[in-house]
Amino acid sequence: MAERMVGKQAPRFEMDAVLANKEFGKVNLEQNMKEDKWTVLFFYPMDFTFVCPTEITAMSDRYDEFEDLDAEVIGVSTDTIHTHLAWINTERKDNGLGDLNFPLAADTNHQVSREYGVLIEDEGVALRGLYIISPEGELMYQTVFHNNIGRDVDETLRVLQALQTGGLCPANWKPGQKTL
Repeated sequence: MAERMVGKQAPRFEMDAVLANKEFGKVNLEQNMKEDKWTVLFFYPMDFTFVCPTEITAMSDRYDEFEDLDAEVIGVSTDTIHTHLAWINTERKDNGLGDLNFPLAADTNHQVSREYGVLIEDEGVALRGLYIISPEGELMYQTVFHNNIGRDVDETLRVLQALQTGGLCPANWKPGQKTL
């Protein structure tokens, strides 16, 4: 039986990544927490596919909005940093990513995908999981989509803003509206 994650401390992670400046480096949850940042952690199945670039570039194009909300965005797949870099260096018109405003992490040993419950074990790829983690390390929001369906950046931003109110947000709540 699956164990609940929301409302608990998020599994800590450190992964190799291609940073926004296209250099190899590391990403880790503890660093975001030390910097008092929210973390938007999203998993996708693999590089050089068809749905993935639409959502990764959509998140990158809206990165300033996440930054304004004190949130760091991290994309994750089970591909290597070298594959990530090759995809980033491929232009968008050629099904690549082009320049990104956030890091892509490489979960090559599948540990993080497994800990977050999105690993398809027999395929070695992740489902489209998205997690919002508070600066205190609490996993506040979790969604997991079938790999055929891309995520909605507007909804991710809305949920992040709702969580940051600290209040009770009714159905269809929008930023700027009153909480309960």
